[in-house]
Amino acid sequence: MMRKDLARLWKKCFVAGAMAALVAGMGSTVPSAFAGGMIKADEDKWISVGMGIRTSFNSIEGASPAGHYTNDFTINNARIYVNGQIHKYIKFEFNTDCFNCAVGGGAGAFGNASLTTTSQNFGGNSSIGLLDAIGKFEFNEMVNLWVGRMLLPSERGELNGPFYHATFDGFRTPFFPADASANFNGVSALGGGAGLYGRDNAATFWGKVHPGGTHLLYVVSVSQGLRGGPNTGSSLMYTGRLQWNFLNDEPNPGYYTSGTYYGTAGDVAAIGASVQHQKDGAGNTATGNVSDFTGASVDVLIEKVLPNNMGVFTFNGEFKRHWANYGAGAFTNVGGFNSCFCTFNGHSWTVYGLYLIPQEVGIGRFQPYVRFTSIDPRYSAMRQEWETGVNYVISGHNARVSAFYRYGDINTKGFAGGYAPSTTGDKVDSFHVALQLQY
Repeated sequence: MMRKDLARLWKKCFVAGAMAALVAGMGSTVPSAFAGGMIKADEDKWISVGMGIRTSFNSIEGASPAGHYTNDFTINNARIYVNGQIHKYIKFEFNTDCFNCAVGGGAGAFGNASLTTTSQNFGGNSSIGLLDAIGKFEFNEMVNLWVGRMLLPSERGELNGPFYHATFDGFRTPFFPADASANFNGVSALGGGAGLYGRDNAATFWGKVHPGGTHLLYVVSVSQGLRGGPNTGSSLMYTGRLQWNFLNDEPNPGYYTSGTYYGTAGDVAAIGASVQHQKDGAGNTATGNVSDFTGASVDVLIEKVLPNNMGVFTFNGEFKRHWANYGAGAFTNVGGFNSCFCTFNGHSWTVYGLYLIPQEVGIGRFQPYVRFTSIDPRYSAMRQEWETGVNYVISGHNARVSAFYRYGDINTKGFAGGYAPSTTGDKVDSFHVALQLQY
């Protein structure tokens, strides 16, 4: 009976999501790499305002009682985008998000929502707060400087952000420290944390060159990183990324990325690599287990527009290796709750393929996919996960409905901050229906 009831609920959620997406799809003419409507004073002065929401229904198998499923509706993101230009070479970006929307409603179901330090330090109610605040000095394609609070240039998955992944929940591998907020720049057992949602206060240089008809993007960032905790000397964090596109260039603002272009960018073949380092960037001062942090990643995007209107094939792959050798003793709760900044130490990888069916059905096109993720922490148990689902693409990244199934132990063993030696968890099923809208 439970399976039948769940199937009926799925159908209701899917129809409701599709109707909501129809409204956004009918009015959306903005390219998928941008969101918002623009007001122009002249060619050098303009401002745009946009919004984005992501919401989902999540049914997750629980350990007790056996076969029981939790059923939650969740607000994953609620964002306001403001971008503008005030001079030929000077622009700005200001974005907000709801940092606590997922708490109490499927909080462990998706990436950033499962960060326990984030949810606990923003209190019990939903909190709209600062996500990005960037001053942009953009002189030419090769030399640009951004200052303020911004995404650090780590792996593609981070630079996609939640709205431009190929799947609804792209964040399935361990985070870099900038995602592990402990009330960013506030008072906590960890000082000011290491960032929020992949953002940090930083200065970032970036640019693009085109050797031999290819496209090479470079990004170098200096940021605060972890404040307090093991970082008693206020050392800075350094992050760099190179991305090489061998075929078509990717139509993104700045150094941001996307997980798919649904064929609108033509054939894409890109490889990216990033390195991040901070002295005394991990560990537990109370136990004397302090370590430098170094993280490296390699990511690949291949998108092929098949001939004769046969659809679009997309492949994403990512490998991460983090070094944070604080030792198993760092997990001892000497300094109180969350006294250890035990960022991930180990390696992980994920691969997924998607196929966009060319024929429209109703107001959109179906895009089935399959994904596998493996996480192998040094001090904790391995965790793995299969995911299969289908996106109903109405207006690119601006209007999309997703339905997917997962089987694995990533959530039950702990996704963010759950890498202690004592961590255990069973492989469980989960079912999800999700809606994404932005303009």
